[in-house]
Amino acid sequence: MDNYKTKRIIVVDDETMMLSTLKMLLGIEGFNNVQFFDSPKNALAAIQENIPDLIISDFMMPDMNGIEFLSEAKKVCPDVSMILLTGYADKENAIKAINEVGIYKYIEKPWDNEDLLLNIRNGLERSGLISALNQKISELSDAKAQLEKYSHSLEELVAQKTADLVESNTKLSAIINYCADGIVIASKDGDIVQVNPAFENITGLDKNLLQSKNLKELVVAADEKVQKITNEQKEILLRDAAIKNCINDKNIPVEINFAPILSDKKDDDIRYVGVVRNVSLQKEMERLRDDFIATLTHDLRTPLLAAIQTLQFFLDGSLGEISDRQKTLLDTMKKSNEDMLGLVNALLEVYKYESGKLNLCKTTFVLKDFIEDCVAQVKPLADKKNINLEILFDGTEDADITADRNELRRVVLNLCGNALNHTPKDGHIEVFSANKEGNLVLSVKDNGIGIPKTDISKLFKRFSQGTSQKRSAGTGLGLYLSRQIVEAHEGKIWAESEISKGSVFSLMIPNSLNVKDRV
Repeated sequence: MDNYKTKRIIVVDDETMMLSTLKMLLGIEGFNNVQFFDSPKNALAAIQENIPDLIISDFMMPDMNGIEFLSEAKKVCPDVSMILLTGYADKENAIKAINEVGIYKYIEKPWDNEDLLLNIRNGLERSGLISALNQKISELSDAKAQLEKYSHSLEELVAQKTADLVESNTKLSAIINYCADGIVIASKDGDIVQVNPAFENITGLDKNLLQSKNLKELVVAADEKVQKITNEQKEILLRDAAIKNCINDKNIPVEINFAPILSDKKDDDIRYVGVVRNVSLQKEMERLRDDFIATLTHDLRTPLLAAIQTLQFFLDGSLGEISDRQKTLLDTMKKSNEDMLGLVNALLEVYKYESGKLNLCKTTFVLKDFIEDCVAQVKPLADKKNINLEILFDGTEDADITADRNELRRVVLNLCGNALNHTPKDGHIEVFSANKEGNLVLSVKDNGIGIPKTDISKLFKRFSQGTSQKRSAGTGLGLYLSRQIVEAHEGKIWAESEISKGSVFSLMIPNSLNVKDRV
């Protein structure tokens, strides 16, 4: 049996299905020293008792997320390789974990089994190399003491340690050469200095031809992003990029992480290393997934509408009299179908924005009338809870706005609806609009329960339902779709809050206002 298959692995995931899948995959592959945990806290206790060789953690977990868990594990075993399993939407958090926590690798769901197993093997080998390197450092310290005491054995000891270092470098070179991701080293001017075989495969050129080229000839991305690679001595991530394949003249979609190679050399001699990941498969899977969702949700609308209309015929007496008990049951069925139809419609809207298939229909209209119309739609709900709903204008009373009226109404109604849901009876809500140098800033302020700071960053993500204080009964798509709409207008949306004092949700639409005197 291969030596690495006896190494100790810790796997943490709160989903039973994921744990079973990983258990089966690792079992089939022959790993026989693996512990599985559905609780990060239990996993930490096991790590403190016995240091593992590799830790694999899911990102989304209830007690603590993957980044928090790996940060705590890092304190106990800083040299152990750690792999974070994450969804595509949480990629920024995964990259943050690489930078701040120092994890070895993040792998997107759904993963490719071969890719996952390769990274597990590489991670185990990395942990072993780091352990071996630390051991060598310790041995070198001992050797220094011996050199001072036994100077006559200096040449022999130096030769032995040099051989050990050469062996370690050979192992590290092997990892680079067999790495599944492309690796390229470039000068400050972007001239390619060194590449690994994976990068050769992506470009279709061998290393001799590549060493005569510049990164700008191969990397397809926004010019300002390519310039940043060697103009700024810090880590740069190119997400929406591609590499030109010179054999088939196609652009291969990739993600590239560039970082300077730290050394004592002058700035003119600084070099940069780029790790290039081919994301062609992920892009295709995303396209298939989105097309599937669009087709499924579209085909669901017709039977749902038919069911709702049929139930309405029963409820309004068109098909004969029914008892009160039957009416209650049918009304519940109708509301459930309407909720499902709302979710289907929301998914369709999200798909249209994410796939770029929805074009904004911008018109110019009076902002004051627009806001008053939106507030009028939610006022009956406010009156039910005796909530004071107030409209305030700051330089926008006589302003026209250019935007997609229907889509912007969806955002304002969503913000007002959320404020009403989280504001107690006899509360107060303000809808405030201001003109900031031609930019519309619109805020909805309430004096409700407030939102914990740790939850604010999650509010505008897909399927985010409420906070740790209060969970919403909705689809979790309202604020996510609102963000998509605002960003389609080249604007931004954000939230500020204090516990027990209330929240303020604001959006900014740039260069949208036109203020003029009205007769």
